[in-house]
Amino acid sequence: MYPTVAEVLELDVLRRGNPGVVAGADALANRVRWVHVSELADIAGMLRGGELVLTTGVMLPADKESLARYIGELADVGAAGLVVELGRRYADELPRPLVRAAERRGLPLVALGTEVRFVAVTEAVHEHVVNAQLAELRASEAVHQTFNELAVEGAEPGEVVREVARMAGAPAVLENLSHQVLAFDAAGRDPQGLLDGWERRSRGVRTAARTGYDERAGWLVTAVGARGRDWGRLVLVGVPGTEADGAGRLTVVLERGASTLALGRLLERDRESLERQTHRTLLSGVLTHALTVSDVALRARALGVPLEGRRLVGVMLRLRGTPVSAALEAQARLRDFTETAALAARERGVTALIGALDDGGVGLLVSLGPSEDEHAALEGFAAALERLLEAASPAPAYLMAAGSSVGSLRDARRTLLEAAQVADAALHAEPRLPEGTAGRARVPGRRTGSYYRLPDVRLRGLLHLLRDDARLQTYVERELGPLLAYDAEHGTDLIRILTVYLTSGRNKSAAADAAHMSRPSFYDRLHKVERVLGVDLDQVESCLSLHVALLALEAVRG
Repeated sequence: MYPTVAEVLELDVLRRGNPGVVAGADALANRVRWVHVSELADIAGMLRGGELVLTTGVMLPADKESLARYIGELADVGAAGLVVELGRRYADELPRPLVRAAERRGLPLVALGTEVRFVAVTEAVHEHVVNAQLAELRASEAVHQTFNELAVEGAEPGEVVREVARMAGAPAVLENLSHQVLAFDAAGRDPQGLLDGWERRSRGVRTAARTGYDERAGWLVTAVGARGRDWGRLVLVGVPGTEADGAGRLTVVLERGASTLALGRLLERDRESLERQTHRTLLSGVLTHALTVSDVALRARALGVPLEGRRLVGVMLRLRGTPVSAALEAQARLRDFTETAALAARERGVTALIGALDDGGVGLLVSLGPSEDEHAALEGFAAALERLLEAASPAPAYLMAAGSSVGSLRDARRTLLEAAQVADAALHAEPRLPEGTAGRARVPGRRTGSYYRLPDVRLRGLLHLLRDDARLQTYVERELGPLLAYDAEHGTDLIRILTVYLTSGRNKSAAADAAHMSRPSFYDRLHKVERVLGVDLDQVESCLSLHVALLALEAVRG
């Protein structure tokens, strides 16, 4: 960090010159990037900004217009300040036009009452600058080392955020694109005060660049994401503006923390048996196209799972109540559940690739022969799995979902994705089972048999399963962001008014009754909604788009 003019004046070599600030005292916080000695009156053209100019004034002009122009040119180029040594050109005091011009332009003007060696001043200041840069470099190296270690160790987001807060000495918050808090560290302050009204406050903070400082809120913010897809923001709260410049240490800490979080999201860490790991590799290869169809078929056949010339059905087993605070416990739970599912498939003679696909779900690609009945095979597998899990203590609660059957390995990805989508949506719709309760809760009218299929999932479920997708969050912000921001800024409830209107089938009279408002007042609120969003609520397509966005907002917030 470069020293300020005030700090430079405190150096011994300058203090011996009896410095006195005669103008521009309010700008003594200007940073001094370099010291330049010159007697020229047109020196401004040789400067780049941030220089402290030293002169005896022997070649400065005498008339007040020229002196004002000299000061103006220094200020325009961004000089940090001007130091004039008395005794050669000016005996006891600086010319009043020079002082008035410096005060008017806010340029620090310092008079030295005693002669000093300018070379000694430049050496001292430059040594100060170099030492400050070296200290900053060492601090930056320590920051990079710390976050490299966190990345290598596969630290959880909470650990990374905690380290950011510790290094910055300020509260740190990780949020998603919907301004919901994913992790935070209050840095010893009151967590309630930090998080109270977070979404409303966060919506008011916008930065033009990827990393930026909001002076009004005192927030230093950077985007979090990788491969061109941002999925959140990392925020330092209550940071002084003087410490938040683009080259500051806090910016380095914040950006390195964001990079570590982005990298951690890309890494997958699990410990499976070699067989399960191989199955999982093949399933992932199908889902991500990382393996060719022929490669998957060849390797699966070598594992005893023929996939060519067979009917294929994707199945997802989704655990309920996966502990999110104990990563090792969750991994062990999922690992045991995966092995139990594989044992149930072997017991029932179901041919399938079986492996964990994420932190709370096990995927199956079931391979059926020409004479095998699809429903009977899935029901038999479900019954065997439930019987095996009843012996577990505590028995994990789960649900099962299946995709549509396909006749080619090239379409296997579609059935696996469909099963995962149905499972996630059904998980949102089903009541939670308590830990220790095995099997699947039966919800009348929701499904037939032991598993869910696509017809059981409707729009709310679909939006719920997409709630963490940045594209859905972006859609919600695009459709409803101005209205949410308006409510947050003015304390209104226009989102509720719009919701009541759309859920009332666009019947204004019924909506006004539902909102417990007079019709004129309700109609006025609707008009305000239209003005804020720039839409016509008489258009069906606009209302449909807004209704979907409201349902998505509910899913994201839920």
